[in-house]
Amino acid sequence: MRFSLIVPVYNRPDEVDELLQSCTRQTFRDFEVIIVEDGSTNKCDAVCAKYSTFAEGTEPFNIHYFYKNNSGPGQSRNYGAERAKGEFLIVLDSDVVLPDTYLASVTEELEREDTDAFGGPDRAHASFSTMQKAINYSMTSFFTTGGIRGGKKKLDKFYPRSFNMGIRREVYKTLGGFSRMRFGEDIDFSIRIFRNDYRCRLFPKAWVWHKRRTDMRKFFRQVFNSGIARINLYKKYPDSLKLVHLLPMVFTIGVVLLVLTSAVGRVLMQYAGGMKWYPLAALPWLPIIFYALIIFLDSLRQTKSLRIAIYSIGAAFVQLIGYGFGFIVAWWKRCVCRKDEFSAFNNTFYK
Repeated sequence: MRFSLIVPVYNRPDEVDELLQSCTRQTFRDFEVIIVEDGSTNKCDAVCAKYSTFAEGTEPFNIHYFYKNNSGPGQSRNYGAERAKGEFLIVLDSDVVLPDTYLASVTEELEREDTDAFGGPDRAHASFSTMQKAINYSMTSFFTTGGIRGGKKKLDKFYPRSFNMGIRREVYKTLGGFSRMRFGEDIDFSIRIFRNDYRCRLFPKAWVWHKRRTDMRKFFRQVFNSGIARINLYKKYPDSLKLVHLLPMVFTIGVVLLVLTSAVGRVLMQYAGGMKWYPLAALPWLPIIFYALIIFLDSLRQTKSLRIAIYSIGAAFVQLIGYGFGFIVAWWKRCVCRKDEFSAFNNTFYK
């Protein structure tokens, strides 16, 4: 068998249904799907059973459903990999949908130039909500550091992410699969791929539709955890921390200082001369407004939607500030207080 698609899932049967529906339309058919239910209370076993048999005239695919106690996505992927038969393991998130030619594009890239590991970018589907499209813009835009996540051919190194990551089964086994890290485990895995001199490439045409989060609160939590994960990765691999990883933290501190400067300035100017000095107190807001304008215009150019462009401003600020605060919190706990990963975030990640 050529490919094993491994999908960990936690309480998302509707998303699994959409993903499996897209699997039925794949033009390349030599694959299996392994669904690993990670201790869900809202299971997707009935959804998977629906795809184990097909109506006359449709072409089936191999699907295997497993239920296990909750241990996080990384360990659930390992559980699925142990039971996989494919030459290549493709790890997907449950909230992705595959275009019909996804596996055909992967096959084309492998035939053009063999590799040990690969990954692809993501896009927003036309059916996504305005908020999902705005969040997708934020996660992929150059102006939010999203460009480092994929889709740029000029990148000298591409670190696959677990929503769309492939690896040769023998290499997966040699590296021992994903670590116990609750967040950032995919980057940890990618770092080990490169450190062991395996070949890893970006497959630009092997993209997926990725729903990500559906509201700003969930999105903030996601990027906050990503900021924490970056420090945890730094503690494991000190040379993995690059200048670009510091930008959200710098942005966060900068925004906080500008807002505080404006607030203090208004108080001082009120005592100095009354209302006529108030416009000066607004000056610290100009860099923030300028950045928001850049996001608005770039999103409008890409999405052709005024509403998405407006939402994109909020998504961009949530992404950078959420990541920045997570980074600062983790830096304080891990680097200043010198706690290890599990004691520092036991209440958050390792319950």
